[in-house]
Amino acid sequence: MRILREQTVYQLTFLPRFFPVNAYLVEEEDSLTVIDAGLPYSVKGILAAARRIGKPIARIVLTHAHGDHIGALDALKQALPEARVFISERDARLLGGDVSLDENEPSTPIRGGVPKPGAVRTKPDVLLRDGDRVGSLLAVATPGHTPGSMSFLDTRNRALIAGDAMQTRGGVAVSGQVKPWFPFPAMATWNKQAALDSVRKLKELRPSLLAVGHGRMLKNPAQAIERAIAEAERHFTEKRSEPTHASNRS
Repeated sequence: MRILREQTVYQLTFLPRFFPVNAYLVEEEDSLTVIDAGLPYSVKGILAAARRIGKPIARIVLTHAHGDHIGALDALKQALPEARVFISERDARLLGGDVSLDENEPSTPIRGGVPKPGAVRTKPDVLLRDGDRVGSLLAVATPGHTPGSMSFLDTRNRALIAGDAMQTRGGVAVSGQVKPWFPFPAMATWNKQAALDSVRKLKELRPSLLAVGHGRMLKNPAQAIERAIAEAERHFTEKRSEPTHASNRS
């Protein structure tokens, strides 16, 4: 596990050379907030990092309900029974294994490693909506990678933990934009257009730091975010404009 710190954010990276999966600890005055629970074995590293910082973990926040972000959730909750668990109201359904879509949502199928019904024992304590607060963090609805994906802005310093709304591994990209050196977040994205709209929203927050689920943290990310938006706009437009050919089979 690799640990890097920027401002109030500690990035814990598991498998950093091969398939980097990030969890985060956000430092408050008297406690810590975990953002994303990594892989099943990540629990030891998360708890060890908290001991090293010297503050208790009071909150476990999930950006979305894919397996590489909730892997250690049950083990963390077992080790920290007083810690409250937060997830968006929408992705709480995914956490429970419900992959159905609402009538007002795009009909593209939900992708990625969603747990099977009953596989996750932990029940969230708080269901988040856009604009809610978790300590110093502002919850920002950023659907696209999943229907209920959320990002979290530290209101003290504008550090942004964006889950899989973007990636920096293999190149800075909007979720759904394939980066050949690390295509996996794109492959697990539910709706590309929603993801693009969400990153446009994140750009308006003027983050001082971009911290994502896969890849290193990026300081002063405004230009990189703008370039990623422009690239996604070109790519998604090209995909929509590709001609479709009728099948010769009846």
